[in-house]
Amino acid sequence: MIRNQPTEHAAVTRPRSVRDAVLDVLRSFGTTTVFGNPGSTEISFLVGFPDDVEFRLALHEGSVVGMATGWAIARGRPAFVNLHTTAGLANAASALATARVNRAPLVVVVGQQDRRHLAHEPFLAGHLDGLVGEYPVWSNTPLRPQDVPAAVARAHHEAITGAGPAIVVVPMDDWEQPAAPERGAAPLAVHRAAPAVTTVIDEVAELVDAARNPVIVAGAGNDSEPAWSALVDLAERLGTPVWQEPFGARAGFPQDHPAFAGHLPPGRAGVREVLSRHDALLVVGAPVLRQYAWERGDLLPEGVRVLQITQYPEEAHGSAADLALIADPTEVCRALAAKVTPRAARATGRSAPEPVPAPGPGEPLMPAHVFDLLARHLPADAILVEESPSSRPELHRRVPARAPLGFVSAAAGGLGFGLPAAIGLKMGAPSRPVVAVLGDGSSLYGIQGLWSAAHYRTGVLFVVMSNGGYAIMDKLAENSGRGKAPWPSFAEITISGVAEALACPAVRVTTHGQLEATLADVLPGLAERSGPLVLDIQVARDRTYG
Repeated sequence: MIRNQPTEHAAVTRPRSVRDAVLDVLRSFGTTTVFGNPGSTEISFLVGFPDDVEFRLALHEGSVVGMATGWAIARGRPAFVNLHTTAGLANAASALATARVNRAPLVVVVGQQDRRHLAHEPFLAGHLDGLVGEYPVWSNTPLRPQDVPAAVARAHHEAITGAGPAIVVVPMDDWEQPAAPERGAAPLAVHRAAPAVTTVIDEVAELVDAARNPVIVAGAGNDSEPAWSALVDLAERLGTPVWQEPFGARAGFPQDHPAFAGHLPPGRAGVREVLSRHDALLVVGAPVLRQYAWERGDLLPEGVRVLQITQYPEEAHGSAADLALIADPTEVCRALAAKVTPRAARATGRSAPEPVPAPGPGEPLMPAHVFDLLARHLPADAILVEESPSSRPELHRRVPARAPLGFVSAAAGGLGFGLPAAIGLKMGAPSRPVVAVLGDGSSLYGIQGLWSAAHYRTGVLFVVMSNGGYAIMDKLAENSGRGKAPWPSFAEITISGVAEALACPAVRVTTHGQLEATLADVLPGLAERSGPLVLDIQVARDRTYG
């Protein structure tokens, strides 16, 4: 790979190029799907791809990175992204920030003007260093064209180790330069050994056993089949309730399990109330504890001992834990389950919400109506992508995540992730049904992605909650007590019309019966669906949020 040795893919009539060497790097890592939006500074890289390299086009760089992020999450390994100099990188900044906070590994190659006249600041020359701040886990502009293949290989390793986007800036003339014959400055493979935690496990087990009434909080870092299994075993042995972290971007525990207690509130007062009955808090795969709006008082009730298990050092270093263990949550929970003293199960006090009655004649659809029907027909192995801020609490109450990767959301909070990420998730996990629940305002931040879904026949169901405005912002403005919000509604926009203009099939849904029939028809066969569908559902604004 990085030794730049000729392969069967290299042309025999010309010298081996930097581009040839980089394509072999991609092959060696199995990242031969390129997500991008083309620009002139990348033309020498993009044109004439060999048959084993696939290009996936999105019409805006935010959608490019969103799709790649979904693909990386689904595959559990880096996706390859190509962006166009300043405009492309800047357009993708929010999506790159989301990828970092969602722990999605990306290898991002950014185009640059020709190296031979960069000193003259030609048209499209980019000031790229630091353009997206501290969100990349690593960034590099190779000193020579011959250093590009190793820089791309290192970016792959950095993206995995740092769990985020790694950026390599490549001047456009570099691709056609001859590759160097010598070994590049990156390993062919990196293996990461898990640290031994046996002595610390004994200490954690003793602290848990000493607690009168422990409780568990599970987070996005615990979202995998083995991690769920290990935490279920531990929770059942301890007989303790399990809460989902606030604003969790993924589910850390099966939400249909009897031990699941619900989602922790997003504010300090609510957290203190929920945890006041407990004297020990075991946080697994999450920070301690992520909040939204600032509230007075301590984060945790007085006297609660906090034990944290996370694989991410920055989560541990910035936490309010008494003891933080940086290790694989799966292995730690397995070891703890074998050591702690078993206890009888305690009731969580949580009960499933009653279905809301269908609206009467002339009454509008509410988000709860949509989610009740979705929960009734949604396959257990579905991936549900959420970006509907005003109705997210109702969604959590009514649609549990029942399988790993069953819930995915934007960890950074910025809009524009949900729609393209759902497309990338379906591309990366084609055998799973994928449903994206989006607000109409949220969907407009990444609406160009619908063309990609249609063009590549990606079978995602987009459930758009159309209330004609920014409902969450309207509610926040109302709660502020400072007067009328300055922004208008946008009820004249028809999402189904926009979708059809982007060649994506869509249905406008206005009645409960129509919605019930449509979901009953589409959801059972969603995994095999060969193209996308947008359900543009006219709903009233949910006034229960906040």
